[in-house]
Amino acid sequence: MTIRFDAQYTSKASSQIFTQNLKRASRLLGLIVATVLFSACEAAPVADLCGGRLGNNLESAMVETERRLGSGCEYRFDSYFKDNLATAEANPDTENKRLFSDHLLRVNDMGVISKRQARDLYNRYFNVKFVSLAGDYNTCSQTCPVQARVISDMKTELQDKELGLLRVSSDNASYYLADNLLKETQLVLAATCRACEAGTNAGR
Repeated sequence: MTIRFDAQYTSKASSQIFTQNLKRASRLLGLIVATVLFSACEAAPVADLCGGRLGNNLESAMVETERRLGSGCEYRFDSYFKDNLATAEANPDTENKRLFSDHLLRVNDMGVISKRQARDLYNRYFNVKFVSLAGDYNTCSQTCPVQARVISDMKTELQDKELGLLRVSSDNASYYLADNLLKETQLVLAATCRACEAGTNAGR
């Protein structure tokens, strides 16, 4: 009789333990599902906030750009800048240079880019001045070792000036001044290095 009672008790206890474990597993699964769903809901607004078109009107697109940059999308600044250039290229106007200048100043005031970054970006696309010619190339040691790199960088920058000055701002005169500046720089650097080489050979 005792043996029968112990067996019944053991069977009942095992059933209770199984039921408790099943409930714990169900609660744990529920917590995991809730956490995944909550994380997905949290991530979705950020993606929606930073993505999507800025608009077809340049001024409105810049306003939207600044709104997004002020809402946690600072990491998208470079792509926004390229998008705004594409918008301006589709609607070229001499006023676009001023719009980009004002926009970069405001973005600098927001702390998204530094003052130097704002200046260099503007000059790279909208100024005759070459950002890539910022060094001092008055001596042989400074000029000749980097001559090829400087000219290559200037040619790349001229392509950006073609976009900013010609296709975005319709400023043909400034673009051709930049093109002439590149050609003159090539001639000056080449002449400087020939003179440096001649002086070195004469001193031997």
